[in-house]
Amino acid sequence: MKIFFMSDIHGSVHYLESALHAYEREPANSMVILGDELYHGARNPLTEEYGPKKVTELLNEHASEIIAVRGN
Repeated sequence: MKIFFMSDIHGSVHYLESALHAYEREPANSMVILGDELYHGARNPLTEEYGPKKVTELLNEHASEIIAVRGN
């Protein structure tokens, strides 16, 4: 059984797409997301790649494979 882990996406479409490409190259049985999927953080400026709606859409394509842990 292979498990793919990722964390701290912080709403970044760029970093999520990079992680999903790695996930597709090395298929796993499930994907564990260790929190901080959408929120960019109170002290961090918004970047051009911040796209929580798109991040949600991309993650929903893999909904049946995801085990999510709430962030801090």
